[in-house]
Amino acid sequence: MYNLFFQKYNEKVPLSDEEQEQIKKYLTPKKLRKKQYLLQEGDVCKVIAFVENGALREYAVENGKEHIIQFALEGWTISDLFSFFTGEPATYHIDALEDTELVLITKDAHEELLKTQPKYETYMRLLITNAYIALQRRLTSNISLPIEERYINFTEKYPDIVQRVPQHMIASYMGLTPETLSRIRKKLANRK
Repeated sequence: MYNLFFQKYNEKVPLSDEEQEQIKKYLTPKKLRKKQYLLQEGDVCKVIAFVENGALREYAVENGKEHIIQFALEGWTISDLFSFFTGEPATYHIDALEDTELVLITKDAHEELLKTQPKYETYMRLLITNAYIALQRRLTSNISLPIEERYINFTEKYPDIVQRVPQHMIASYMGLTPETLSRIRKKLANRK
């Protein structure tokens, strides 16, 4: 069950077999059916989830409209980190776009691993740093690039998302209406 989790972990911070077995004791497997929630707005986020198989999305709902802030496919992590670290109610929903298998790290397990496994602290620091860098790049792209260029960059960087996620969700992630995204796709297709 934890194959991809430890493959990705070892790419960032190599573990001995003994360290891997120690960390494994703190992990919890979980399966979600398509459209099942991992987290709902207003609940406290108690886990960081690693996607072994499947796809999730994280989003807020304002005035009945969904605003997707993140997708997570195999090998990615997802959580409402503000809620997870502060214990305050979550501002996001996280649900499954497909039947999904997850590896969960609870808040208690996270705190214990930080105390007992130095390589876990390094791994988490790298994950959070990389997430912050990705957020900065997305923000810069959103405020500085034309919409067509943003969409091209998205399709080149995340071809799996383009193949597996409905277009209206990609539009939401990009801050566009589905109609605008459709026009962009048609315009780009006509250029070819």
